[in-house]
Amino acid sequence: MEIATLPELNLEYGGQLNSVHLAFHTYGHYIPAKTPVVWVCHALTANSNVFEWWKGLFGEYELFNPKDYFIICVNNLGSCYGSTGPLNINPKTNLPYYRNFPLITIRDIARSFIELRKKLCIDKIDYLIGGSQGGQIALEWSILEPEVIQNLILIATNAKHSAWGIAFNESQRLAIFADPTYYNDTPDGGQNGLKAARSIALLSYRNYASYVHFQSDFSSTDFTKRKAITYQQYQGEKLIKRFNAYSYVTLSYAMDSHDVFRNRNESVLQTIKARTLVVGIKSDILFPIEEQLFLTSNIKNSKLEIFDSIYGHDGFLTETQKLSKIIYNFNQSNLNKKIYFYEKT
Repeated sequence: MEIATLPELNLEYGGQLNSVHLAFHTYGHYIPAKTPVVWVCHALTANSNVFEWWKGLFGEYELFNPKDYFIICVNNLGSCYGSTGPLNINPKTNLPYYRNFPLITIRDIARSFIELRKKLCIDKIDYLIGGSQGGQIALEWSILEPEVIQNLILIATNAKHSAWGIAFNESQRLAIFADPTYYNDTPDGGQNGLKAARSIALLSYRNYASYVHFQSDFSSTDFTKRKAITYQQYQGEKLIKRFNAYSYVTLSYAMDSHDVFRNRNESVLQTIKARTLVVGIKSDILFPIEEQLFLTSNIKNSKLEIFDSIYGHDGFLTETQKLSKIIYNFNQSNLNKKIYFYEKT
């Protein structure tokens, strides 16, 4: 992992962050004007080690191979994996920010990536790819720098975060805020609330069919220990071992901020110049297909592919074989005609 420092970053909703650290991983060797660049934008609680969490799509023997591409993934501003976030020291107080970390938006995160791109002397990005919140960042970036992004891959994402998605996020935050330790401003503050928040989030990442398929267990005589219960508990425990409540609140608010039309013309999506692939998951209840249809209808040089998955929204992380096939076909195709591709599990 590498860390770059930006002198300052002016924030969309006011204020400024100074000495901004951005942690990132790179794979392969970058030769300007020769090596194609793949820039990955990650989702809410992921990190910059894309080879760790997107195996099957990124790796030595996968579609995005470091022998063929220079691959970079940056930890989102506000996260807790090396980039500046709520647990970092506020230079004004010499204490960690915790609840006082400023409000950041998806646009702020995209702008921080642009500053890093310039610092790394990368003139163009051949493939900008992101799923979920990562897709929101990638979309925003493609509007801010239409000449830089050559190919844009948006997976299970949207142009504006929906009231449905915001309601899920607020329910998670309410769980965190209900934990009195959140107000202690300590690294482990709000852990029980974060566990509950993760449980709520999982209901939107999966769906009814997913839980029935994977978590049904009616043979147990102790109904308090059935699979659906222990699974939720396990996932909550797993998250608090690697994440913190303050970053979770910060990044969920950032997701709520996502709106490419804010302070812009309603035709802003038509300013995107990148050749664009939009991928939707038929069973996704958090980012339903109509949101990807909207993107494809408004981005000129775009194509929509839809696949089904028992995993719902999480299919963008788990269905790497399907995604590899879709992206490979996208590379081979022309986009004179929009194509709607449905695949059954």
